Amino acid sequence: MNSLLQPTTTPHGAYPFDQVQVGDFREAFDQAIQEKEQEIQALIASEDRPTFANTIAVLERSGARLEWVSGIFFNLLHAAATDELMAISQEVTPRLSALSSFITLSDALFERVRSVWKEREGLALDAEDLRLLERTYEGFTERGALLPPEAKEQLKQIQARMSELSLTFSQNNLKDQQRFRLHVTDARSLEGMPETSLRAAESLAREEGREGWVFTLAAPSFFPFMQHCPDGRLREEMYRAKMTVGAAGDEYDNRELIRELANLRLEYAQLLGAKNYAEKALRLRMARRPEAVYQLLDELLDAYRPIAEDELARVEAYAREHGQTEPLQPWDWSYWAQQYQRAYYELDEEMLRPYFELSRVSDAVFGLATTLYGIHFTPRPDLPLYHPDVRAYEVTDADGSYLGLLYTDFFPREGKQSGAWMNNLQEQYHSTEGVDHRPHIVLVMNFTPPTEGHPALLTPGEVRTFLHEFGHALHGMFASARYSSLSGTNVVRDFVELPSQLMENWLDERTWLLTFARHYESGEALPEELIQRMEQARHFLVGYAACRQLSFGYLDMAWHTITEPLGEGLDTKAFEEQAWQRAVLLAPSPAPCQMSTSFGHIFSGGYAVGYYGYKWAEVLDADAFAAFQEEGIFSRETAGRFRREVLSEGDKRDAEQLYEAFRGKAPTIDALLRRDGVKA
Repeated sequence: MNSLLQPTTTPHGAYPFDQVQVGDFREAFDQAIQEKEQEIQALIASEDRPTFANTIAVLERSGARLEWVSGIFFNLLHAAATDELMAISQEVTPRLSALSSFITLSDALFERVRSVWKEREGLALDAEDLRLLERTYEGFTERGALLPPEAKEQLKQIQARMSELSLTFSQNNLKDQQRFRLHVTDARSLEGMPETSLRAAESLAREEGREGWVFTLAAPSFFPFMQHCPDGRLREEMYRAKMTVGAAGDEYDNRELIRELANLRLEYAQLLGAKNYAEKALRLRMARRPEAVYQLLDELLDAYRPIAEDELARVEAYAREHGQTEPLQPWDWSYWAQQYQRAYYELDEEMLRPYFELSRVSDAVFGLATTLYGIHFTPRPDLPLYHPDVRAYEVTDADGSYLGLLYTDFFPREGKQSGAWMNNLQEQYHSTEGVDHRPHIVLVMNFTPPTEGHPALLTPGEVRTFLHEFGHALHGMFASARYSSLSGTNVVRDFVELPSQLMENWLDERTWLLTFARHYESGEALPEELIQRMEQARHFLVGYAACRQLSFGYLDMAWHTITEPLGEGLDTKAFEEQAWQRAVLLAPSPAPCQMSTSFGHIFSGGYAVGYYGYKWAEVLDADAFAAFQEEGIFSRETAGRFRREVLSEGDKRDAEQLYEAFRGKAPTIDALLRRDGVKA
């Protein structure tokens, strides 16, 4: 029996991960796609006069089984991929793209939607119903419903090919990154490396039947290596491997793929009446226009670049004084910046790792949500899981009512994408009977794993990542909408990072740190001396970090503001260097090193013309956290207002309205500049 096609008997309708076989997905997708097609065909064939209830609401709630199957499949594809799962994704993705095109480009279906849209003012719809109608109508018009038949057919083919290319890009990245190994046998080359990193590398070497240490491109291995390995030749080897993912000239090369994808996005946008893809993508976002994005990037660059140049000069001078004879190369920066920080601030993240044991950090992050919002997290070891590393929690509100399920998946492994993310396994919505279907959410990260005899110990940067993704989880958990497409994190791209980035602010608050930061062996609280050093070093490299983020925003915009197709044989590295040159401080990396060929955010992760959103939302989060600083960083009243006006509202109102309802005013960059020490 196919477990994906049987009634769910697990608590709260949790996925029966323990019963699902990979082979189940083909049959499940076949039936789920067929069911949705039949539902849409029945809607098209209906002779009833179109109304909100029999058209807009029916369309919104169609495909329930497909949502169910997709929720589990795509999480496994990203967090526990196998060759068979990847093969199934290659089969099903074109079918899902074709189904989407069939719906949004159906003349008959659009006529029903447009009929309701034209009558909207006389329908006495409440605000949420009207919002759904608006979003539904925009969804059709923005995806080509008004095009002539030949253009619609062209659009279908473009959408199918773009979906195929994005999937291939993602799978190439995973396969290319996971095949690399740096095997080191000379202990002298690793002098000064953190014990945590060495233990993990030694453990991996033993697993692979080797002597010495094995390092990979996974974040817990790569970043400490680049920061602490004293051997410049080994750092260069690691850096080149990382920066040639998707650009090595073999079966996983993405260079021609991203050129084709950029051209298809341009063609798609121009078919829909825009001059480039950025103009098309920004129409319904907070930024509205490419010019507004560039204005933000330029304004921030003007503020941060002078600081970054001074930081670079100081680190370069320190490196020369301590034996660096050649100009700093990209693979030297992290190492010498770390050495400088250790010398001048007597601090590096590895010194702090013993005070951030994962289980204690997890309790503290959950506890912060309890303090702010009154919610509680109860472990549910009885729920099925898709991997032994995963943990499940039942989340309840302050009054004891059920809010949803939360899964955490913390450690890297074979078949798992790099990075960190939050997914809605199941969305929040109200059924046709009015039952509130609560969300199931997963947090996926790649933290430094435990080693033999030692628990998982995090750096402050990893704690910040946890807080970030947990902010997304709260956005999903507090969702309170009747319709799933308006629920939780289904908001415009340049607003979705506000809740996540807001949560990061608590890491810089000593009153919160002192509630949990204790040495994992002695139980000693994080010493005052270390806290003071952390505070003194808070603005270290703030300019350089800002310019790095801005460079990614410029690169994203460059790929999506082209107005003519990019020609065959495009030098993607030269394109990249031209795009971000204003924000990059170090000398360019040697060819073929580049970022675009592994820039998953914009080529497979849904952030195309969206990477600027991190800086856009940073302006919002600094301004929002100022409210907590004014009213109390643990203020239940302030948190309640943020929950009520932002976290619970999803996309029921425009993002600007949500923010100003919480803050009482429009945001400015002043709070961000003050937080970063750029402005007094």
